[in-house]
This record gives sequence, C-alpha cells and structure tokens, in this order.
Amino acid sequence: MTFSVRARLDRLRRQYSPHEHRPLDGYATTMGAFGVLAGSLAVVAKATGRTVPERPAVQDVVLISLATHKLSRLIAKDSITSPLRAPFTRYAEPAGSAELNEEVRDEGSTLRHSIGELISCPFCLAVWVATGLTSGLVFAPRFTRLVATAFTAVAASDFLQMAYTIAKETAEGGRQDEDEESSSQPALNGHAVAQA
Repeated sequence: MTFSVRARLDRLRRQYSPHEHRPLDGYATTMGAFGVLAGSLAVVAKATGRTVPERPAVQDVVLISLATHKLSRLIAKDSITSPLRAPFTRYAEPAGSAELNEEVRDEGSTLRHSIGELISCPFCLAVWVATGLTSGLVFAPRFTRLVATAFTAVAASDFLQMAYTIAKETAEGGRQDEDEESSSQPALNGHAVAQA
C-alpha cells in the first residue's frame, strides 16, 4: 500500500514537472504544517474563550498589513537574518538596501527545499506572518499592536529613506548637469561666458 502511494506520488511529480525538480511532497508537508498551525490556533481560541472579532477594525487591518510587509521582507531578504535562512538557502548576491538574493538549496530533502523557498520569498512568507499577527490580535491584542506598530514604523522609515535617496540623487544629478554645462562653456578671463 505504502509503495503504491509513493509510486503514484513519484509519477505525479514527474508528470507535473518533467524538466525541473519540484518538491511536491515538501510543499504538501509545508501546507499541512500551516493547516495544523491555523487549526490549532482556532481550537485554542475556542477552548480559552477568546472572542474573534466579527469584523476587524480598519486600523488593525492597515497596521497588520504594513507590519506583515516589513516582517516578511526582514525574514526573507535582510542580510542580518541570513543565519536563519542559511540551512535552507545559499548566498547569491546583494540585492541593495541591505537585502540579499539567495538560492534555495536543492540537495537533501524535499522539505528542506520547500522551507528554503518559503523563507526566502517575502510573498510566500507573508501568509504565515499575517496569520501570526492576526492570531496575535486574538490572544494578545495590546502586545501585537505594539509589535505591529514597530514594524509599521520601520516600513514607513524604509520608504522615507528610499524617497530621500531618490530626491538626493535627483538633486545631485541636476547639479552635476549644471556643473557639466558651465565647465563646457568657453571661459573669458577665468569666468564662464553666459550664453543668451
């Protein structure tokens, strides 16, 4: 029985992706873990009498959304968190703004591969982070809002830093263009000649 199920899974994997290794059983395990986690959180909430809001407050949705964005990128791309990803990924190159591009380790188990894909992809990781933060609103709302506020502030700061850098480069680029123009104009007694 076990052999026939394994043979069917191997055949399905070959049919699904004949030219590239795709760890379907690792993905299934990862999805199963997420299902168990989400189901466990629901059971614990019910058992402890925690009330789940009928409709989340708009400010909580915005707060959790921005915090999810930042925390997902922090875990998946930040150079400081690379030790967490190192068992599952391999450094490829810098990606700018203190972020890294990494390759998923393909050798070893399919579970290792699927975890590598999960933790190096901010889009994939966002589902897990949002689930954690949202359940935090049920179990520890004040603390969760405090943590989410910190990550939201960091996300806003990132965008402001990038806007500042773009504005600075634009201003310096404009000044460099002016400097190049004035240096290319003919000089008269050491002064640039103004063109009409």
